[in-house]
Amino acid sequence: MKARLPKGYGNNGGGASNLQQLARQAQKMQAEMDEANQQLEEKEYTASAGGAVTAVVTGKFEIKSLEIKKEAVDPEDIEVLSDMIIGAVNEAIRKARDEKSATMDKISGGLNVPGLF
Repeated sequence: MKARLPKGYGNNGGGASNLQQLARQAQKMQAEMDEANQQLEEKEYTASAGGAVTAVVTGKFEIKSLEIKKEAVDPEDIEVLSDMIIGAVNEAIRKARDEKSATMDKISGGLNVPGLF
């Protein structure tokens, strides 16, 4: 039984050059994504909750700093402070993740190939 090749991938060699071109494009896209990822990891994202808690997160999704104003600390209501901290950190992480996703989509044209990125 003979294997059927897609149109353009016959004995004329056109298929091989198409595959090489596709591989070069994929390598270029991967290099652009690697560079963009490195730049994004160096950025910082800031978010605030209630004006009393400010979180700064890096592009690696790590907390760099957390500022809590004195007036936000109420020993009788630690739960509110905890909620503000969680909210600020999550929003900063969301900003970092959204920018990374938008940047990678822009480079790849929305293409999502497992293992490429």
